[in-house]
Amino acid sequence: MSKFELKLPQMGESVAEATLTTWLKEVGDTIEMDEAVFEIATDKVDSEVPSEVEGVLLEKLFEVDDVIKVGQTVAVIEIEGDTSSNSTPAQETDSEEETLPEEVRATVEQPMIQAKETVAAPVADFSSSERFYSPLVKNIAKQESISIQELDSIEGTGLEGRVTKNDILAYIDQRKNGDGSQTPATQQAPVPKPAPDKEKQAAPEVSHKVTTAKASEADEVIPMTRMGKLIAQHMTDSISTSAHVQSFIEVDVTKVVNWRNKVKESFEKREGEKLTFTPIFMEAVAKALKKFPMVNISVSGDSVIKKKNINIGMAAALPDGNLIVPVIKNADQLNLVGMAKVVNDLANRARTNNLKPDEVKDGTYTVTNVGTFGSVFGTPIINQPQVGILALGAIRKVPAVIETAEGDFIGIRSKMFLSHSYDHRVVNGAMGGMFVKAVADYLEDWDAQREI
Repeated sequence: MSKFELKLPQMGESVAEATLTTWLKEVGDTIEMDEAVFEIATDKVDSEVPSEVEGVLLEKLFEVDDVIKVGQTVAVIEIEGDTSSNSTPAQETDSEEETLPEEVRATVEQPMIQAKETVAAPVADFSSSERFYSPLVKNIAKQESISIQELDSIEGTGLEGRVTKNDILAYIDQRKNGDGSQTPATQQAPVPKPAPDKEKQAAPEVSHKVTTAKASEADEVIPMTRMGKLIAQHMTDSISTSAHVQSFIEVDVTKVVNWRNKVKESFEKREGEKLTFTPIFMEAVAKALKKFPMVNISVSGDSVIKKKNINIGMAAALPDGNLIVPVIKNADQLNLVGMAKVVNDLANRARTNNLKPDEVKDGTYTVTNVGTFGSVFGTPIINQPQVGILALGAIRKVPAVIETAEGDFIGIRSKMFLSHSYDHRVVNGAMGGMFVKAVADYLEDWDAQREI
């Protein structure tokens, strides 16, 4: 018998730790390959962690509610087989070498030299992939000289599309039979990453002063939830990182309101989906980001990363009062019907805690609807590492001056405020103002005869 250490896997490029929420197996339970052993939670999403081996749970190293760092061993699993069974005693090897003829020894040594060269060759850095791979799959990939590009191309049949042992073995068989893409001999060794500049990498530590309040006997002390504490830290870090500036603009959305009222019933009958204002606003933001790509960026030290994709985060309120931000990937490529379906699906699964880890990461800009709770406008905090966030205020009927060729008159219009918070380190006031004006112009110029 041998022991296998089940470690906390990397759950995303910005996730360094997670909280253990539930043990799904007890000591002594039998565990199958890819069977979930425990559940963890991060500030983004909850997820199950499967086993990479078959065996029996021997030891649990953490308790529920413990915070675990990525890479730490969480459980020990006993598996069949002895790790030392494949080793050959040195004396036995020496005696065999002495009795081997020169021709046979050369035949035997040649494959050994090739094997050493293969082992000595640089292997892929699987940590650079955003996809999760179990240690077993990584070891097989390294032994078979499978590049990270090849591994990412394998279609997984495990939990949430993860690559299992059977998946990678099947791929190896196909490659050996000539059906695979690249052979090990034609693969390029990955270029080693340059060593990070310590001077640029080092950042001054910011100490956050914690206010301590005293509670009287009549007060009720309510501990913060795990997610609440993580959100609080995330917001505090954002304020310490970005120079927050806000621009506000009032928008006449009368055309949008009238158009939606006209088509919403036929849309629901045809598509089986409700048409809310959210996908309309998301479409407007996507078009504005396309027009102002330097708002769709992130800051890395003294450099700016201009994002290729437009992935809009959509802040959604949870039943417990916390927020989660599912991401609409490639929002600029969706038509209004597709946008409505994606928005409704993500919002529904967010409320029921059924989002996948990939659906809450890689956002490049965020939109939050403060008007849902009746707020006219707000000053939202930027969702790091993004540089901007847009708050949608409540739509209200207000008296307004309407300019016509015959003169000005007072009428009832549907209006709302857009509040744009942006990082003044890289987005100046002109660009921040022009961006939110572009969103407003798109909504005010809405085609009242638009077909959907």
